[in-house]
Amino acid sequence: MKLFDCQIEKLKDYRGIGEIPKDYDEYWNKAKAEMEKMPINFRLVPASFFCNSAETFDLYFTGTGGAEIHCQFLKPKNKTKEKLPAIVQFHGYWTNSGDWSGKLGYIAEGYAVLAMDVRGQGGTSIDNGSYKGNTQSGHIIRGLEDDSPDKMFYRNVFLDAAQAVKVLAAMEDIDENNIFATGASQGGALTVACAALSPILKAAAPVYPYLCDFQGVYQNSFSGTTYEEMTWFFRQRDPNHLRENFFFSLLGYIDLKNITKYIKCPVMWTCALSDNVCPPFAQMAAYNGITSKKEVVWFPEYGHEYLPFSGDRILNFFAENQK
Repeated sequence: MKLFDCQIEKLKDYRGIGEIPKDYDEYWNKAKAEMEKMPINFRLVPASFFCNSAETFDLYFTGTGGAEIHCQFLKPKNKTKEKLPAIVQFHGYWTNSGDWSGKLGYIAEGYAVLAMDVRGQGGTSIDNGSYKGNTQSGHIIRGLEDDSPDKMFYRNVFLDAAQAVKVLAAMEDIDENNIFATGASQGGALTVACAALSPILKAAAPVYPYLCDFQGVYQNSFSGTTYEEMTWFFRQRDPNHLRENFFFSLLGYIDLKNITKYIKCPVMWTCALSDNVCPPFAQMAAYNGITSKKEVVWFPEYGHEYLPFSGDRILNFFAENQK
């Protein structure tokens, strides 16, 4: 890693661009209080996918604002423990929770798995929210033109992620002291948000998370497609940037660089130094705000792609953090 030590060193103290909203703590305390008042309502429907090693279910729970959130839920048929450790998985931007068979490695190790479909994206979760404004190129800006951070799309998704952990913890055969979270890109972002908002989570393993350092990304003229909706917002809604400060102040409520201060559990963060989708400097703005036990696993020559043995490391990380 010596060739890349200089590049990594420059990222160690970077905290991003833009101030934290003055009422930030009040905002998320209010949001968490709203979530805590919600009853834990879920139903299990036997899934059409069959395998010899796992019981499989379509799980539906009530998310923020009454939205119906769909998840894949799997648990080992042959339990070795009365209560099972569990993993929550979050998927990438625009996609869904993926193949059932992709979770069977965790099943073989004795974990239950809950894979959440993000509302309004490629899965079957129902987004019942009403958002004012432009959604041409993505979901970051959904709700921005309501002029209230309470109306933002990702506020609800962050709370759904934390609610998914509560649903798992409420199950009789799940060990609430051993619930973990992981995901890549948008899934990495939701892993981070979940760790920040859920005191239940035992450990988190985000992989190149999205939704970091919005203003830093914009000011550095980063052209990755994941953040291009900010450019489209200005082109179509504010071409002279008259509301630029207000725009970024609202995004500050869902910027991971501001929320990571709440994380209490251990975190293993995976970052690819050649990532041109979720830039490393933006990720480090969020990572550097974590005060709990943490580590970064670097992939210098890799971008936003498959990272060799990262899945193995994550599985070992969860095993090391089990009670």
